[in-house]
Amino acid sequence: MQLGAFSISLAVKDLDASRSFYEKLGFTVTGGDGEKYLIMINGTTIIGLFQGLFDKNILTFNPGLAQDTSRVEDFTDVRDIRASLVADGLEMSTDTDPDGTGPASIMLVDPDGNPVLVDQFFPRPGS
Repeated sequence: MQLGAFSISLAVKDLDASRSFYEKLGFTVTGGDGEKYLIMINGTTIIGLFQGLFDKNILTFNPGLAQDTSRVEDFTDVRDIRASLVADGLEMSTDTDPDGTGPASIMLVDPDGNPVLVDQFFPRPGS
């Protein structure tokens, strides 16, 4: 199972203060709207800063995206990841249409209460 690029999505109180802090650590902005969220990168380390969009930090995986943020053509579709997880007895806290073909996401929670998001921006490979 290929989960794609990994990042941590941080629930921040002040987007500008967090941006400034992470820029001092060598991160640069690579995406986001600048008002509610920013995506920042340092080498192959990716963080998302999200103000007012969710309550907890989230472990995030992006099928179809390499750690250097380039697109991967051959990847495990989020619906296939979902099917494998469900077959292993895991429950989705946010689910997707298993028959869909477009971008989709699922969320589950680890045993310690940490949200895990699998967020696919691209259509199913071969669609």
